[in-house]
Amino acid sequence: MNEYYELLGLKETATDEEITARYSELTEKYREERWQDGEAGNEAARMLTKLETAYREIMTNRRDQEKNTEGPNTFEEITQLLKENKIAEAQARLDNFNERSAEWHYMQAVVFYKKNWINDSKKQLEIAMQMDPDNQKYRTQYGKLNAKNNYQQQQAYANPQNPYQNSPYDDQMGGSSACSNCISCCYTYLCVDCLFSLCCGCR
Repeated sequence: MNEYYELLGLKETATDEEITARYSELTEKYREERWQDGEAGNEAARMLTKLETAYREIMTNRRDQEKNTEGPNTFEEITQLLKENKIAEAQARLDNFNERSAEWHYMQAVVFYKKNWINDSKKQLEIAMQMDPDNQKYRTQYGKLNAKNNYQQQQAYANPQNPYQNSPYDDQMGGSSACSNCISCCYTYLCVDCLFSLCCGCR
């Protein structure tokens, strides 16, 4: 498969859009050169055939991976996309699944969390836990998400004008005297910082 990417002058991490754009660019180039006399025209015709094969094989391989309901490879790719904050691409990969497993709903929860759609993220985690109740990763992340949500509600109630006035993020190493519960606040945010760390090996 790598030789097909090399033919297009791209890496395997290239997006579908980049692959299609490069394929279109090269085919247009060789279509013009195909009408040249002699070996140059013949070589251009051969390149068009190679490009068509490369593009078809690459896109077919990608679609097959996305349709894999077990999805280990695809979930790893989605995890990497989310680490790179490519949320739209991660969502597009998830949308291509025909069947949606517990891990699919977990990954969807991560996407929603990245978008700051907390309630939607919680719903997806709840579905994941219903489908796989013994999965400790799902339960742990759900607990952390609730901890963050509860903390924000407490802050909003305590400071209706500015619910984040005394956020633990305001000061580091010792905090602010304005925060009467610095230790518990910082501990809560320390846990939340690890939320959806995407350590998919954690079960």
